[in-house]
Amino acid sequence: MAKPGSVKVVEVCRVAPKPSSLPDSAHPDDVSLPLTFFDLRWLRFPPPQFLSFYNMPSFDPSHFFDSILPKLKTSLSATLQHFVPLAGNLTWPLDSPMPLLNYVKGDAILLTIAESDTDFHRLISTNNFDIEAKEYHPLVPQLAVSHDKAAVLALQITVFPNGGFSIGSAMHKAVFDGLSAFSFFKFWGHLCKHGGREGGGPPPLPTYNRKVIKDPAGLQAIFSNEWLRLGGPNNRSLMLLEVGGPGDGIRGTFEFTRAKIEMLRRSVMRTMMAKKKEQADHSKLLHLSTYMLTCAYTWVCLVRAEEIKTEKVVFILHVDCRSRLDPPLPPTYFGNCIAGHGVVAKTKDLQGEDGLLVALNAISEVINSLDKTLFEGAETWVSRILNTLLQPSTDRTITTAGSPRFDFYDAADFGWGRPTKHEIVSIDGTGAISYQKSKNGDGAVEVGLVLEKRYMEAFAYLFAEGLEEKLSRM
Repeated sequence: MAKPGSVKVVEVCRVAPKPSSLPDSAHPDDVSLPLTFFDLRWLRFPPPQFLSFYNMPSFDPSHFFDSILPKLKTSLSATLQHFVPLAGNLTWPLDSPMPLLNYVKGDAILLTIAESDTDFHRLISTNNFDIEAKEYHPLVPQLAVSHDKAAVLALQITVFPNGGFSIGSAMHKAVFDGLSAFSFFKFWGHLCKHGGREGGGPPPLPTYNRKVIKDPAGLQAIFSNEWLRLGGPNNRSLMLLEVGGPGDGIRGTFEFTRAKIEMLRRSVMRTMMAKKKEQADHSKLLHLSTYMLTCAYTWVCLVRAEEIKTEKVVFILHVDCRSRLDPPLPPTYFGNCIAGHGVVAKTKDLQGEDGLLVALNAISEVINSLDKTLFEGAETWVSRILNTLLQPSTDRTITTAGSPRFDFYDAADFGWGRPTKHEIVSIDGTGAISYQKSKNGDGAVEVGLVLEKRYMEAFAYLFAEGLEEKLSRM
């Protein structure tokens, strides 16, 4: 395995929101946003970290620093004009019952510019199983966080003289959910790519109105008190909790092509129809979504690869609540609006011959009941996170990150082509399985994992073998 190269910081600069030339549309000097219960759930959770690699033939570092980097900085400042709160900080004033997201004129995000002599082409390779998860860590920034204040966004651009560059980000989990992160990158990519030209029109502007989030159950107060009691009483610390994945984990990326997804769908339908005793239940699976199929298949492959011994396995689904609230929120709502739901199945059933059907039935039942159970047990959201992070569990819990809906490859096209590779770096700490639209398009889905090498090799074998087996039966 090649040794990691060095990363040298060239510059650390502050990028502030661009002042507007129109007085009636200028961004305010001060912004203060309360955190909703959706946000407070993640107050001290480690930040999601994203990393995009750009492979540029005949890459010229001088051209990058003279032309590409200034455009990235200028468009970032213009983007922050519409995402002003992201240049601010989280604080928890003594006179406030809950933390606040504050922007004060003069606030800015930190942008780090670095150079690396790491073998760029090895880093962007796929499934050689020789890339340790920790090799990506120097390519993503750290959020500036203290007990009293926490930045909400940090960026790092790293230049590889032997091939291209990368853009890494860290985003405070209490400010961003996946859709919000996606909308930020899509806006920044559009402005950088098209400059002052319309280019088909910019993406819709974000909305920050927190009053649209109703809280009849008083979850905001419950969650604030949970955090105050952690290390308290009255502990207003904003320091992030530490999580640890496998110290020697390696990264793997796997793709569900559209053809494989359709093949899985037909295979499941055929199997269900063949099981006469289950005909009463199979109708609910006739419209299997891509999300259900990809989640169920990776869940089963992982349980088998790790040879899990616990009695049960919990698979956490994250549900976007924007369209499910009453009244519904616009898709442009910026902030957290996600509910987590645990899908539970017996380990032996997942490892059995009908493991995929077991997983699909369990996921289907949870999704079909969401209208009634969306906020069921919501008062325990924070306590469950703390228990998961701080205490060992008797059951294996597998969580997810991202969504097959998110096309980060398209969003992060800044005018020099789509990323060659896009990764959610932080899954090596949370142990999550990441999902996103594939760089190859056409309805394909990319799945990312960080596992010990022996488990990764087993997962790769099961992932490929299972699909080939189902294809041979068609």
